[in-house]
Amino acid sequence: MAKSVPRIGSRRNGRIGLRKSARRIPKGVIHVQASFNNTIVTVTDVRGRVISWSSAGTCGFKGTRRGTPFAAQTAAGNAIRTVVDQGMQRAEVMIKGPGLGRDAALRVIRRSGIVLSFIRDVTPMPHNGCRPPKKRRV
Repeated sequence: MAKSVPRIGSRRNGRIGLRKSARRIPKGVIHVQASFNNTIVTVTDVRGRVISWSSAGTCGFKGTRRGTPFAAQTAAGNAIRTVVDQGMQRAEVMIKGPGLGRDAALRVIRRSGIVLSFIRDVTPMPHNGCRPPKKRRV
């Protein structure tokens, strides 16, 4: 018979949502991943633990509308609103990907009142690594 493992965040011991509200984060890192189909905004502390995240898909955009700048703007606003309430004042921004939501998300981050220490583009660039797939014939 397998031994049952006690769940840490179960409802019985009353720890649901306890750690989320208790943390005060003065400094963090905002990761923006903008692809052509979606934009994902993740806010972490300096050690890399996720505090808040949002994407165009979770904001209610479906299909091709997820790749639009307006969807990225909404996603960035949702992710940042929660961390501003937790007391974040300074942040670093890492932007990855070629999507349309890069600039729109950065504009929202600038307007949020968080002081940005630096903005870095971390889009992966191949040094002629893998062979690309063959061209499409339509």
